[in-house]
Formats: sequence, structure tokens, C-alpha cells
Amino acid sequence: MGAQIIDGRQIAQQIRNNLARQIQVRLEQGRPRPGLAVVLVGENPASQLYVRMKQKACQEVGIYSEEHRLPETISQKQLLELIDQLNSDPKIHGILVQLPLPEGLNEEEVIMRIHPEKDVDGFHPINVGRLTIGAKAYPPCTPAGIMKMLDWIKIDPAGKKAVVIGRSNIVGKPIAQLLLQRNATVTICHSRTKDLVAEARQAEILVVAVGRPQMVKAEWVKTGAVVIDVGINRVGKKTVGDVDFGQVKEVAGWITPVPGGVGPMTIAMLLANTVSAAD
Repeated sequence: MGAQIIDGRQIAQQIRNNLARQIQVRLEQGRPRPGLAVVLVGENPASQLYVRMKQKACQEVGIYSEEHRLPETISQKQLLELIDQLNSDPKIHGILVQLPLPEGLNEEEVIMRIHPEKDVDGFHPINVGRLTIGAKAYPPCTPAGIMKMLDWIKIDPAGKKAVVIGRSNIVGKPIAQLLLQRNATVTICHSRTKDLVAEARQAEILVVAVGRPQMVKAEWVKTGAVVIDVGINRVGKKTVGDVDFGQVKEVAGWITPVPGGVGPMTIAMLLANTVSAAD
């Protein structure tokens, strides 16, 4: 029969439409327009593309956005000074520093410098801590988008076995926390996991975020499972995920495509976090 496709573009568009309406209401009430500052250091083409997409998305929903493009030669001190400026700018509610930063700049120090209330990426240790204890926090955008997708297809994680392959601070760990908050039983797997295939096969919800093209094959997947593929890999001229889509769609119940799955959700949740930050 084949899996049903989870259309990230369609869900993201709905979220954007809702945000545009919310912003309109805010402005009519005389409340400030939400503002996002994006900081891009260097000439990384993938980062430049992401930044352009974020700018366009901000425009579409009515978020004020400004872009700070900095040369690769910028010093750590100058970069931190810019973040201090943005922290104290009342029209900026969210600050996003596009990662990875060029060599020689300390990412951790830069993330620490962003005020937690303006950290719409959800990477600041204070927001990570809040997420861990279940307090109000900005969840990182990709995991937040995955949870929205599960809600959209009416999959309640409560009581379900969820397996996350990958333990990054940006996706693996926070999605495990969010699933746990929704009462799933969560296993985190990684490169040292023994018998990864057997672990993956137990999952009713399988989230794959490892950055290895088409690693997850049909025999890894329980029949009828929800498979969320976070990977974006270039193979020749094609963009593929971490899941072998052609194979896995034959056994899964639901699956996200690459492209057009998790990617659009990440940007939609960045916009949602920025609107929340303006409150």
C-alpha cells in the first residue's frame, strides 16, 4: 500500500498563514511588529541560501527582519559587540546567528552571548535547561517542527515507542526531550549503539538525524511506523535524506520526503518562535 507522505510544505504554509493573521492582529492592537536579526559570517553558500529563505519567509508573514552580513575576517570581539547591540535593540525580538561559523570564531561563546529571551534558535544553555525540566522555553526549530508534524497527522506520542537516531544538540537531544514531555518512551541511538537495526525496528516513531545519505533501509523500519527524516545530503545533483525513501515508503505508515518534509517546518517554527519572543 505504501506510506502516506507528510507534506512539510503544506503544514508550514498553514503555520505561516496563522502567524500572518496573528501579526496583523498585534499591529491593529498597537503592539510592536516582531523583529528578527540574522547574522551571517563569511561566504558559505548553503548558509547564504538558508538566510535568503528566512528573509523571504519573514517578509511573507510580516516580521521585520534585518540581515548582518559580516566578512570571514571579523574578530570574535567585533561579533560579540554586534550581538550586544542587537540584545539591546528594542525592535529586535529574535537573534539568529547562522551556523557553522568560520574557523577561528568560538560558536559556544557567541551562542552564550545572545540573550536567552531573544534566542529563537533555542540553543542557549538556559533554554536547553528550561526544555529539559519542561519549563517554558523556545524549542529548537527543527524538533519543534517535527512535533507539529506529528500533531498534524494526529499521532499522539503518549505511550508509543520512539527511537531517535542521532544525538546532536540541535536535533537529536531536543527531539528526545519533546517526545518525552509528550509521554513517549524514548531511545536515543548513535554511532556506538549495538545492533542499531534492532533498536530502530522497535520504533513506532522513528526520527533520523545523522547526516548519512540513505542509511536507513526498509529492514530497519517497523511496519506502519512514522518515519521522520531530518537529513539533507547532496548526492551528485540530487538532495536525499538519511532514509532510503524508495525502500522505506513501502513499509512505513507515514514518511517525510526530502526535500519538502522537515526543512520547511524548521523555518516556520523560527518565525513562530520570533512571534512568541515579541510577547
